[in-house]
Amino acid sequence: MADPESNPTTVEETDPDVEEVDEEEEEDDVPPNQTALGLTSQLMQNPQVLAALQSRMDGIVGTPSGYIQSLPKSVKRRIKALKKLQFDSSKIEGDFYKEVHELECKYATKYIPLFEKRSKVVTGGVEPTDDDCDWPSDEEKEDEKVAQLSDEVKNKAKIGDAEKADSEDKEKKEDNEGADVKGIPSFWLTVFKNVDMLSEMIQDHDEPILNHLQDVKVKFLSGEEMGFTLEFQFESNKFFNNTLLTKTYTMRSEPDEADPFSFEGPEIIKCKGCEIDWVKGQNVTVKTVKKKQKHKGRGTTRTITKTIQNDSFFNFFSPPQVPEDESEMDEDLEALLAADFEIGHFIRERIVPRAVLYFTGEALENDDDFDEEEEEGEEEGEYDEDADPDYNPQTAGGKPEECKQQ
Repeated sequence: MADPESNPTTVEETDPDVEEVDEEEEEDDVPPNQTALGLTSQLMQNPQVLAALQSRMDGIVGTPSGYIQSLPKSVKRRIKALKKLQFDSSKIEGDFYKEVHELECKYATKYIPLFEKRSKVVTGGVEPTDDDCDWPSDEEKEDEKVAQLSDEVKNKAKIGDAEKADSEDKEKKEDNEGADVKGIPSFWLTVFKNVDMLSEMIQDHDEPILNHLQDVKVKFLSGEEMGFTLEFQFESNKFFNNTLLTKTYTMRSEPDEADPFSFEGPEIIKCKGCEIDWVKGQNVTVKTVKKKQKHKGRGTTRTITKTIQNDSFFNFFSPPQVPEDESEMDEDLEALLAADFEIGHFIRERIVPRAVLYFTGEALENDDDFDEEEEEGEEEGEYDEDADPDYNPQTAGGKPEECKQQ
């Protein structure tokens, strides 16, 4: 049986729904350009034609146009000179980032006293003075307004001395409320849970452990090996014997010899975690499962116990190793490392310097505003007036008023 799509005549004879058209009359009545447009429209509605076009386009994407290959040898030689200049430029850029890192290491020491004081306030080691707490607060402004209004009402109602004394006692109790609370409870746990990429890592069984986290610090590596170490300081707890967990990231700040033109600044190339000394029965990164196995010959059943990895924030300290040969890295491993590098960079750049703002959520509002502006800018940049068939420079304000008058 003939294929209807490969034989249009057969389709017209066998399909009663196809309308017969006199081609000679259509050619006389319709201009040739409209006939071509109609044929194109019909073809573009055919799924097989679209699939064939898509396949063809996929083969074209990423292929050179042939212009560079067609240039004379003398021009190609000059292009090589430009590429060498580009490589030299990348090396200068690498030196620039090395000096930026050295400057970052220098200024990191200036932050240490501030971060140490922050840690003491969080853990309850020191109680901030009135001068330390002299910072405007929206909540305090509202409380002052309410108190002022309350005083006006009391004065108008001529409240007695006894009632005033009761009111003062109540205010004192409110001031002393929470006096037995030490520091700022669950500070770092709240910070982490307020950040999407970290909250996804935190499981219910991680939260009691993270409540013992007292501080997170960044230490920059100076010298030939560029990078930084994240330090997580814990108080003594029943889950593990460590008081310090670390994660070290090594960075590259110079062009890769294998692909020098891909250099866009320092990038993390590997990381190393640490071993957690778990108390017996408290390791939340593994779980025990029981499986039943049936013997094929005898038909008997036995139960075996296996230990498998469990979802946990603390898997962060056991990252996958980067293979020496990058060709051995598969897509899954590459995605895991990319996510790990992104988290480490975010903790270093945003969370540690602005911890209190992530605790209150103010930093999240700023991040959202930045993302929205960036998205709006991307949408504006993607618009191409030349590719828009409906674009009209007169109605779209394409020319200034003075140009229109001319």
